[in-house]
Amino acid sequence: MEVREPIVAYNKKHLTIEEYLDFEESSEEKHEYFQGEVFAMAGAGDPHNEIFSNLFLELGSQLKGKGCRPYGSDKRLHIPENTLFTYPDISIYCGEKKKFEKNENTSLMPTVLIEILSPSTKNYDRGGKFKLYRDIPSLKEYVLVDSESISVEIFRLNSVNHWELEEYKSIEQSLVIEALNVALPLRDIYEHTELH
Repeated sequence: MEVREPIVAYNKKHLTIEEYLDFEESSEEKHEYFQGEVFAMAGAGDPHNEIFSNLFLELGSQLKGKGCRPYGSDKRLHIPENTLFTYPDISIYCGEKKKFEKNENTSLMPTVLIEILSPSTKNYDRGGKFKLYRDIPSLKEYVLVDSESISVEIFRLNSVNHWELEEYKSIEQSLVIEALNVALPLRDIYEHTELH
């Protein structure tokens, strides 16, 4: 189990949003911000990177000309409803992208978020982070892709605004992201990994 410890930046335990954004612009590493505290983000291993590349290329191809665009983990997301700033592995924005008024490199209101699970992040991605993501008014689907086994979970907001889980456990299945009208074969998602 990983314990998320906030880092001390500028010799301060709590930072304002403005201080965080200034700190982040000059930092070589990426950090999350939540309610005044700043957390270093974990690096990614090879399986994670292979899965990211596969997903990103396939999404880019299938979404071409559809009004939705995928972005990688350098795209910072802000959730004003709970103060979180973070960098999802993949975020998909549909229609006109909304920017945070205090920082043009920060976006708001994604339609779909994808996190690739690693041993050090999976509990947070499934639990605390998903709870924070649920505050995003525009979010329709949240996808969790395991990097250690053939396992994809997708949470979908249903017609009565409840989150429903659908799981994919077979390499023969295709992940369906309804909000984007795309289907991604698990065989393609896990290509070039030892799980394939």
